[in-house]
Amino acid sequence: MNDTPGWASPGSAPSDGQETSVPRPAGPVDESGPASKWSKEQPPPGQWSAPTGPHTNPVPPPPPAPGWGGGQPRGGWGRPPAAAKPGVIPLRPLGVGEILDGAVSAMRAHWRTVLGISITVSVISEICGILVERFLMPEPPEVDPNATPSEALSQSVDSLQSSLLVMGPVLLITVIVTLFTTALLTVVISRSVLGHPVTLSDAWREARPRLPQLLGLTLLLPLVSAAIMTVGILPGLLLGDGPGIALAVLGGLAACGVILWLMIRFALASPALMLERQGVIPSLRRSAKLVQGAWWRTFGIVALTLLLTLLVSMIIAVPFSVIAFAVDGSGFSDLFAGTSPDFGWPFLIITGIGSVIASSITYPISAGVYVLLYVDQRIRREALDLELARAAGVPGYGSAPPGNTSSRS
Repeated sequence: MNDTPGWASPGSAPSDGQETSVPRPAGPVDESGPASKWSKEQPPPGQWSAPTGPHTNPVPPPPPAPGWGGGQPRGGWGRPPAAAKPGVIPLRPLGVGEILDGAVSAMRAHWRTVLGISITVSVISEICGILVERFLMPEPPEVDPNATPSEALSQSVDSLQSSLLVMGPVLLITVIVTLFTTALLTVVISRSVLGHPVTLSDAWREARPRLPQLLGLTLLLPLVSAAIMTVGILPGLLLGDGPGIALAVLGGLAACGVILWLMIRFALASPALMLERQGVIPSLRRSAKLVQGAWWRTFGIVALTLLLTLLVSMIIAVPFSVIAFAVDGSGFSDLFAGTSPDFGWPFLIITGIGSVIASSITYPISAGVYVLLYVDQRIRREALDLELARAAGVPGYGSAPPGNTSSRS
């Protein structure tokens, strides 16, 4: 097990076909152990009975001790012991609410570090986005409502090219933001599971060696998605006309289904890459192994997280947008006139502040859910809770087994 931040090496995971070093019931002992003190001449089983006779009175069984049976009080012997909770989650299989609560608790427990990361990244991202929107975004092409079908098709192609040119810098900024927030917040949340303190310098020191691999993973997944979408719609585009358009739509829908399946299957690749120090391809295989048999559960948690973060972003962004429209009256009037609005600096700055506040809250929650979902799957499949309890120093779990205290790649 890796001592910082305390994750078992996947090489010894049961899901990989190997035994993990976790406590197990003691097996039979040889004649040198305690069992050898029993007499070898034991009575045959099943031949003992209660003494009977004319002077023997049956003895009623004693009443059940308190805490046993159906009338046991809360916290009696019948209840399983509570799971250890050295950090933000109990070390046992987690429910959906516990995963979401753990993500919020991690943000609250390390709010200085978490907000320092998310606010810094959000401010830089928003400034770059505003500059791109203000100076690099081309003017949208004019659309003639009376154009012939061929002219309308040409205008649509020009509009698509313009949108792609705008999306290039935006996607690059998104990749960089995702890279740094995923790397740093994964380290912070993994420490919060163990109840260990973490500073921004600690998170950067642990995350920095993994940035090249994480960049490769962050770029690979969108490229794979784009390739699948191209394969889905290209035959229809080449065919053209009505049947071609129908074929392109069907191919696009099929490609969306395949992309969704792959994105959920590889949803845990980033935590595996960061915490197990895996490469890009091994981390994808690791995620697929952990998600196997739990695709729908993983999809439900990811979809719920996206919905919650979207709602939080809208709740925060809508008031700032209303204020921005009120301040920048020209853009508001252009919007109602049906022309392309020309928003000024006041509008961009006010909406940018709202975006920074929303991102500072949603980034940690989203990253926390993915890390805790990864932890939950490993607890369910590999008894990672025992390893984490040892790493956190929980009494009764002993120390890390020999050979697992050093970092493994």
